[in-house]
Amino acid sequence: MTTDPKTAPRLIVFSDLDGTLLDHDSYSWAAAKPALAEMKRLGLPLILASSKTAAEIAALRHDLGFDHAPAIVENGAGILAPGAEALAERTDHEAIRAALADLPTDLRAPFTGFSDWSVAEVAENTGLPLAQAALAAQRQFSEPGLWHGTEEALARFEVALREKGITARQGGRYLTLSFGATKADRMTEIIAQYHPRPQTMALGDAPNDVEMICAADHGVIVRNTHGPGLPVLPGETAGRITRTRAPGPEGWNIAVLERIAQDVQRTEKG
Repeated sequence: MTTDPKTAPRLIVFSDLDGTLLDHDSYSWAAAKPALAEMKRLGLPLILASSKTAAEIAALRHDLGFDHAPAIVENGAGILAPGAEALAERTDHEAIRAALADLPTDLRAPFTGFSDWSVAEVAENTGLPLAQAALAAQRQFSEPGLWHGTEEALARFEVALREKGITARQGGRYLTLSFGATKADRMTEIIAQYHPRPQTMALGDAPNDVEMICAADHGVIVRNTHGPGLPVLPGETAGRITRTRAPGPEGWNIAVLERIAQDVQRTEKG
């Protein structure tokens, strides 16, 4: 993916999916079509960054028309190369499942992960069509799920897993268990492959997006109407991080078009 300095994009957009580029309820990105079209016209890469699996993201990336860009999968656990449909088999998911099995019953029982569900149950719990639910169940690096216990028990659950090198991160829908790499870690790796370094924009709506939003030149917190949202982040005071008024893909569309317009103005003045 190393680019020639003459053709390096002036802006790269990193984006969360559920609740950000995708509508929380319908998973539609229809409201973001104008911004997506403008990005394609200008040759700006869209780097999808999600807790979704490589199989899920490969299909979605193709539908969006950004097969030529890499993607960050399973909450930062891996990078899907441009054009690739899957990643090499990994044992991280098996290790996470083994660690869960070793927990005391009172800590294990309140957590139900994707691997505890049949594909039909994944479809029911996520609202995804059955075929997409099958892709979501193909975990390689992480285990997302739902916590049904108390906050005190959750704290003990997280400590017990941390002792095994596993971190628990809350996304817009699920608590995702992994061995610690973040979206921001992968973002840094991807940016390093572009010369000269372009401006970066990152959009998200949940706690697992915070590092990525803070690491970008221009961070955007997309309004979350299905949860508490994010607290005030340090970059907001200086205006480096902004918030959308509209939720999901509608807010995403407005924010990206505004950033592109500002970037064009900056380039013309320069």
